[in-house]
Amino acid sequence: MDNNVYVVKGMTCSGCMAKVTNAVTSVAGVDDVDVDITTGEVTVLSDAPVDDRLVRAAINQAGYEVAS
Repeated sequence: MDNNVYVVKGMTCSGCMAKVTNAVTSVAGVDDVDVDITTGEVTVLSDAPVDDRLVRAAINQAGYEVAS
């Protein structure tokens, strides 16, 4: 299983967590998403490689920014 971790800026509540989770889950190949509001870490779990650009775009479209 592949794990990719992204640090996302601007998440402050469970609503933020749900928006990011729903957005990233919609990306092809994503099996599960774990969001830690405290650290801003979003862990993407998948059995196959997931396109990093699509994950970043989904997070941006949800209204959040991935830290570089």
